[in-house]
Amino acid sequence: MLTEDVFRDLMAGVCAPVTIVTAMDGGTPHGTTVSSFGSLSLRPPMVTVALGRGSRLLDRILRTRRFGVNVLGVGGEEVARVFAGRGEDRFRGVAWRAEHGLPRLDRVVGWAVCELDRAVPGGDHVLLMGVVVNADSTGASSLVYGNREFGTHSEHARMPRVLNDHILAFTRH
Repeated sequence: MLTEDVFRDLMAGVCAPVTIVTAMDGGTPHGTTVSSFGSLSLRPPMVTVALGRGSRLLDRILRTRRFGVNVLGVGGEEVARVFAGRGEDRFRGVAWRAEHGLPRLDRVVGWAVCELDRAVPGGDHVLLMGVVVNADSTGASSLVYGNREFGTHSEHARMPRVLNDHILAFTRH
């Protein structure tokens, strides 16, 4: 018989990117840690994010129809914990700025500005589909969460970028 604990343990073994999804509402920044972020489409560029039905951030995104995705990198573990907590002012003590009208955290490895295309209910969550209207990436390895631990997706994250590029070029020929 499938229990919540069995399902939770199964999903704990699946590595997921660690992101902070943000919204701006009345000039006030809001955000939460989200590991259910993924690519949906190339044409148009779209991503998905799942938020719990009771999420205050979900209400703000549904109202403003916009959200930002901050992809954390190595060293972002504490920021992920802060934004996963229940604290009211998660932005206190975290370096950020408004970019394209959304809260962007400093020192992230990726950033996407999204316009909400649709929201689809699914169990105790709502799947948000967003069209990416602006983005950038540093190319650095993203932080992942798997087996209830933070890490990176592979050992190559520790290699110098130039070495990675040479290895990739060699494997293509």
